[in-house]
Amino acid sequence: WGGMSPEGFDCSGFVQYVYKQYGITLPRTTAQQPNVGTAVDKSDLQPGDLVFFRGSQPHSNGIGHVGIYIGNDQFIHAPSTGDVVKISKLSSRKDYRGARRIIND
Repeated sequence: WGGMSPEGFDCSGFVQYVYKQYGITLPRTTAQQPNVGTAVDKSDLQPGDLVFFRGSQPHSNGIGHVGIYIGNDQFIHAPSTGDVVKISKLSSRKDYRGARRIIND
């Protein structure tokens, strides 16, 4: 938890790191990241949208996990301690809570 570099990521640290590579600054945690950008319907997801889940350790906002949608029902994320960054199917998650599109101003 708290990992923010290729040596070790947590989910929100991974998302923050990826967006930083494109010059976009995001808040650090899954408690904060759902407050940026614009809400997106699941049916309108585009690659690069942040996708949020309840996860195993939800914050008071009900969000405990985040990934980046990459298209074709897939998202990339840092799943859990001891695991590696991976691609998973969005439809395999029953705890989906919403998505946000981040626009670089």
